[in-house]
Amino acid sequence: MATPGVDAALELLRRLSGLRDPVEELRELRVAVQSLPPGALLERGPEFHLDGLFVLMAQGDSEQISSCIAILDRLLQAMDPLYVIRNFGDQLQKGLFHHDDLVKILTISQVGRIAEDQLAVKEILSTPELLRQIIYCIAAEKMSVAREAIKSLSRTAESPEGLEVLLAGNFLVDLKNVMAKSDVIRYRVYELVVNIASSSPDSLNYCVNSGLLSQLIEELTGNDMLVRATCIEMVTSLAHAPHGRQYLAQQGVIDKISNIIIGAESDPFSSLYLPGFVKFFGNLAIVDSPEQVCEQYPVFMKKVFSMAEGHDPTTYGVAVDTLGILGSTLEGKLVLQKLGRRFHHMLNRMGCQAKSAPTEVRVRCLDALASIFYLPPEQQTEDFLGMVESWFSCLSSQPLELFRGISTQPFPDLHCGALRVFTAIANQPWAQRLMIASPGFLEYVVDRSVDPDKPSKEAKYELVKALASSKTSAEIFGNQHFLKLQGYMHEGPYYVKALSTPAVEGAD
Repeated sequence: MATPGVDAALELLRRLSGLRDPVEELRELRVAVQSLPPGALLERGPEFHLDGLFVLMAQGDSEQISSCIAILDRLLQAMDPLYVIRNFGDQLQKGLFHHDDLVKILTISQVGRIAEDQLAVKEILSTPELLRQIIYCIAAEKMSVAREAIKSLSRTAESPEGLEVLLAGNFLVDLKNVMAKSDVIRYRVYELVVNIASSSPDSLNYCVNSGLLSQLIEELTGNDMLVRATCIEMVTSLAHAPHGRQYLAQQGVIDKISNIIIGAESDPFSSLYLPGFVKFFGNLAIVDSPEQVCEQYPVFMKKVFSMAEGHDPTTYGVAVDTLGILGSTLEGKLVLQKLGRRFHHMLNRMGCQAKSAPTEVRVRCLDALASIFYLPPEQQTEDFLGMVESWFSCLSSQPLELFRGISTQPFPDLHCGALRVFTAIANQPWAQRLMIASPGFLEYVVDRSVDPDKPSKEAKYELVKALASSKTSAEIFGNQHFLKLQGYMHEGPYYVKALSTPAVEGAD
């Protein structure tokens, strides 16, 4: 089927409203709209007919509706937001009552886009029923619809007027009505509130004054274990914003979380919420100060190590992830170094787990170790290089061979995880000396045949790039190996050597 040009596409648009069975025309128009530049039709003026598309989207079978959605999405995205809300506001509002969830998502996403425009958002705020219906879409059965509603309302609240209308006006009553529908939907509203509160100090104040943020904090520190586990994820998101952390500290929330961890020793249900609480402090350390957080809340590190020394795969995985987060910064590395032999013992266990634990745990160990061992060039002092080298030697008697063995296994997640560990140490001279001393290691690195899938090729390329870009590689590896690494890097991750075709006698 040939692709129509702009004139043919416009003609198809004009004809649609008068057709009884427009499926074929919709197919042609869909192909045309997808192939033409988004603004090509608009160059003829924005007054072309979309009414027919909205009418057809309100009826017909799934293919007809799907085609209308694809065409409208493409065309509306190219239009000025103010034009869209003024000319198609009624149609968008009707779309929120459509039986097809994809139509609702199209409508809600357009409202979110309009809300980002300073002029157009005022039109939305003056159309209360449109906004009210999006609030009630938070309670939609399909999570994809609810997610789009949360995203759209979060964007609406980015403007001072939107913030005022949503959290200090009549819509606050609607939000509370939606929350009352079920526990699951209440958490969705909390997610919206945290999104808004995280954006600025003013937004946080509105969320506090609405009472919704205080309600979330009360549930977090209440006695329902499952509710704690859900609420801590949202409070962790709030803690990523400096003003959010300040609020949590001022309200004593961080101290309360610490005390709950202390009390968890005697709680038989603590496994339900402890992983989330430990993750909270791990994230707090990385956005604030690892040393300060670990010193101020010593129970955090104590709990991480007790989880890492235990035998529960779930809590062990969380502990390993947390150690990886801590070890991703130099300050965090120094905190781990202060733990001395206990951390060295933990590294040895991580080496054993990376070799023989269930696959998910092995991958988490590999990712954490890659994070812990990485040192950017500007941090590579003699002391820090020596520190990381000593950590690496704690993993096993032959740590390089440990990861090399994992990297040759036919499981992409493990293969790539081992390559990420190699990449983390690739720019450190001590590691390069281990690599050149290991027979066949550099030959393995430049062998493209051992990386069959796309993620493996990309992971191997990152390793080669790290080795080829290091200032010490040429000296340690020698010219021959260094040139091969350089050649691999310039060829890119997906290079395939062309096969030569043998000449056939008598051929022209």
